Amino acid sequence: MRTGLVLAVVVSVVVAVGIGPVTVPVADVAGVLVERLTGGIAHPGTDLIVWRLRLPRVLLGAVVGAGLAVAGAVVQSVVRNPVADPHLLGLSSGASVGAVLVLTSGTTLLGLVTVPLAAFAGATFAIVVVLAMAQQRGRVQPLRLVLVGVACAHLFSGVTSFLLASTNDTAAQQQIIFWMLGGLSGTQWNTLLVPVLVLAFAMLVLMTRSRRMNALVLGDDAAAGLGVDAARLRWQLLVLTTLLTGTLVAVSGGIGFVGLIIGHLARMLVGADHRRMLPVTAALGACFLVWADVLARIVIAPAELPVGVVTAFLGVPLFLLVMRRAGHRLETAS
Repeated sequence: MRTGLVLAVVVSVVVAVGIGPVTVPVADVAGVLVERLTGGIAHPGTDLIVWRLRLPRVLLGAVVGAGLAVAGAVVQSVVRNPVADPHLLGLSSGASVGAVLVLTSGTTLLGLVTVPLAAFAGATFAIVVVLAMAQQRGRVQPLRLVLVGVACAHLFSGVTSFLLASTNDTAAQQQIIFWMLGGLSGTQWNTLLVPVLVLAFAMLVLMTRSRRMNALVLGDDAAAGLGVDAARLRWQLLVLTTLLTGTLVAVSGGIGFVGLIIGHLARMLVGADHRRMLPVTAALGACFLVWADVLARIVIAPAELPVGVVTAFLGVPLFLLVMRRAGHRLETAS
């Protein structure tokens, strides 16, 4: 299955690059890629569309989709809540606040990593607040976690809206709207470096801890019986998820529901074993956001929808369905 999913990602990227206001046949897209990789010379017009304009955007969509899907799956496992998601828990909104604060203040002290670091700081603050408010008797309550997360997400969105209303910088206002809705337009090759490195680091760490994550899902007592320090592992995973989410939000804005959708789909396909589930989640997330971005480009062409709007249309019905099933299980158990 993994080989098939990797192939699906590659095919999705190549096909998606050819879709847009100017259609480029798949053979021409593949030809440009081959010429670029082998040092040949492609047709200037086609090369401009494929290599400089569309390929960075599509690749960023794959990276962001994979990262958000993995972050969602990890959060669901850590808090043992089927509707947990970085967007619903306020991480994306908190990261947006951090990024927008930098944009409105014009701070560039650390160069290209200034915005990602600010987004990470915002996401960190958000998860600390949410976890602190969701605890009862020293333990995180799943239902309270979702409710607190949704409330904090709205609060942080309100802060972002306040920053939007309080700035007179037109360029900053446009960027803030981008953070609020989520999108991949304007992606350049140098945008990819930090997200790719952070995603690779996160996947490496998660795969080395996948066995312990399996124990964590069983509960703290069962995990302790298997020699796993549940509290320490939970915080490590939350910090890693916060870093990943903050970095991705910094380059794509607040794209929600990817983790919620893909996490459940991956478990349906391969089960809950994180050793198999995490790579499948990453591949499915990459394919999902690549095609969600294609829909965003063509639904109201020649204009574009923010890709966050597309993921919301797909994610909200699933969220309601999962909540209904979870409520039914609780009623049956009681």
